Amino acid sequence: MSQERQSHLIPRSAEGRIATLAFLVVFLLAMPPFTHAVWDRPDTWIMGAPLFFVILFVVYSALIGVLVWALRKGV
Repeated sequence: MSQERQSHLIPRSAEGRIATLAFLVVFLLAMPPFTHAVWDRPDTWIMGAPLFFVILFVVYSALIGVLVWALRKGV
């Protein structure tokens, strides 16, 4: 009796695929093509903080939000 073993790296549910895709898309916003070309505006400040750090804070908060959502869904 042999069972086919499924990989733990591939999401098995639709919610797992959504969580994985959302995490990867948001994570890409924190990578160098965006951070150096789009987000890096040294002359722009928001409430006393450089725009770069404000945007990174929002992106990292969104990453944590995706992880919390996946945890609550039981993915």
